Amino acid sequence: MGGVTPASFLDGLLSGLSHPVIGLDHLAAVIAVGCLAAGQRHGAVLAIGYVIAMIIGAAAHIGEATVAGAGIFVAFSVIALGLVLLRAQALRTDIAFALFAFAGLVNGYALGESIAGAESKPIYGYFIGLVLVQSGIALLAMAAVPVLTARKPSVGRVIGGVVAGIGLGVLAAQVVAAT
Repeated sequence: MGGVTPASFLDGLLSGLSHPVIGLDHLAAVIAVGCLAAGQRHGAVLAIGYVIAMIIGAAAHIGEATVAGAGIFVAFSVIALGLVLLRAQALRTDIAFALFAFAGLVNGYALGESIAGAESKPIYGYFIGLVLVQSGIALLAMAAVPVLTARKPSVGRVIGGVVAGIGLGVLAAQVVAAT
């Protein structure tokens, strides 16, 4: 949107569809969520739980909640998701739920920045776009993991390393920006 607040439902929808994909940290987070959900008994429910938490976080930002250092929390959430992917064993469901809820809330809060201050129609479009793209990516990653790891078991760890690296890069950028 070129830094301009979306003004129509379509603008909001397009922003919601694209923002999480062009933001490498948000894309890494949702891919990691899908990969981690693949190892869970009710993985699809957990992945969709992440998306719901993300919408709550975005709504909080739009509702003028303030989270100081949100970018640093996003970076830590991406690092945590990547590090967990590096583990050989699946997370307990309750821990996966807590991690996904935290990551969803902080990533959603950060994503809400681009729509804050808009009228209601663009906000609705933005939320629809976010839900569609985030759910699609998470569920696609979840479906791809068993196929990829059957051929090459180390794929999950490689993805975890890339995700953690992206998180570290975002953290470094946040620290530099703060100084």
